[in-house]
Amino acid sequence: MNTFKWLLKRESWEHRGGFVWAPVVAGAVFLVISLMAIIAGESVRRGVDGESVQMNGVELSQLTKTLTPKEAAELGGALDLGALLAGSWPYIVLAFVVFFYCLGSLYDERKDRSVLFWKSLPLSDGQTVLSKLVSALVVAPVIATLAAIATSFGFLVLLSGYALFHGVNPIDLIWGPASPLTVAMHLAAALPVYALWAMPTVGWLLLVSAWARTKPFLWALLVPVFSGILVSWFDVMEMFGSSASWFWQHVVGRILLGTAPGMDLVYRGASDPAMQNFNPEGPQDIVALFSAQNAWGAFLTPDLWIGVVAGAAMVFGAIHFRRSRDEG
Repeated sequence: MNTFKWLLKRESWEHRGGFVWAPVVAGAVFLVISLMAIIAGESVRRGVDGESVQMNGVELSQLTKTLTPKEAAELGGALDLGALLAGSWPYIVLAFVVFFYCLGSLYDERKDRSVLFWKSLPLSDGQTVLSKLVSALVVAPVIATLAAIATSFGFLVLLSGYALFHGVNPIDLIWGPASPLTVAMHLAAALPVYALWAMPTVGWLLLVSAWARTKPFLWALLVPVFSGILVSWFDVMEMFGSSASWFWQHVVGRILLGTAPGMDLVYRGASDPAMQNFNPEGPQDIVALFSAQNAWGAFLTPDLWIGVVAGAAMVFGAIHFRRSRDEG
């Protein structure tokens, strides 16, 4: 266990830019853009009329006193939705970081021949590959989630500063109606779902990284895409009573798109009648889609567990090729 811990530290040290700084910078960029948008909007508003800020004809300072319970719930939902959108920026970066990290993790060490050094140490190929698997499915998502939570809180702080600038108590207008801790809990609760849902994509990328002698990106992309084209061309899925679109969605899509957070909701939305008929009455209903309870519903879907099994098989394949391919 101590050896495995040091392997994880090695991955974190070598890929600190992608694991740590990329999501942090993405969140900071969003906050800077939001601040610039607030300043620009305030400048335009003052240049046009110079009057006090109003919402639905009510001055901002009087807004909390006139809200009905339904309107207060909608305001809180809108603030929570804004916090979720703010937190999505680190997750967008996470999708690319994990994809290219896995794709190059085993190929690069053969390319620069550093694999010969690591194989000279008392480290098994299984430990090495599993450390990269855990780094991709646990370490990087946890750091991105912390960055996302910090960004969502930072967004609410910006709105609080805007409220204070106009003489409004941000506790009443922002932090009272909003539920930032609940949003943070939802983001953290989705981590196990992400780890399992991304398993087939991460397993595939590690397999290609260990197997490919050159151009792993092309192999990782073209093999599933051309498989989908051949299946569509020859109507292979019709022999199994299905369609080519099923292959594209459940094979090609699962292999290539699993590192994007929230893809489980997209797939469940395509197959779950309840989610297909979803008709939100307010922003709070949209926020509920990302709740911990809804996210954990993925544990009850066969797609998730079939993907886990397929991903595990590909990880074992990556361990085998890592053991057998030493050349640069």
